[in-house]
Amino acid sequence: MTYRSRPRRREGIDLPEDRGCLRWVLGAPLAVFLYLPAAWLCFVSFGLHPEGGPYDPIRDDARLTAQMCAALCFAGLLLTAVPLFHRTLGRWWYAAPFALASLAFLRVQTL
Repeated sequence: MTYRSRPRRREGIDLPEDRGCLRWVLGAPLAVFLYLPAAWLCFVSFGLHPEGGPYDPIRDDARLTAQMCAALCFAGLLLTAVPLFHRTLGRWWYAAPFALASLAFLRVQTL
């Protein structure tokens, strides 16, 4: 009599029901430390209204805040592209930094 075992079913480490807490652990610092300051910088850059002349310091400030917003969004996009973040958070986490960076780019181009 031969013993024939059933094939073992491999269980993955990242099961869908285990992702809830990990989404909070990875997503909350990402949103608080990168996307929230980027949104504030984008808001500030749109709130600054230069008066007009070629060497207006308010124009430089608005351009700087928009570029800092784009830099924070780029850092968030790079961090979200890490496989652990990508598997856990999903594709929707690319939408916020992409939208903010697009708005910041639009602001720099219209100054």
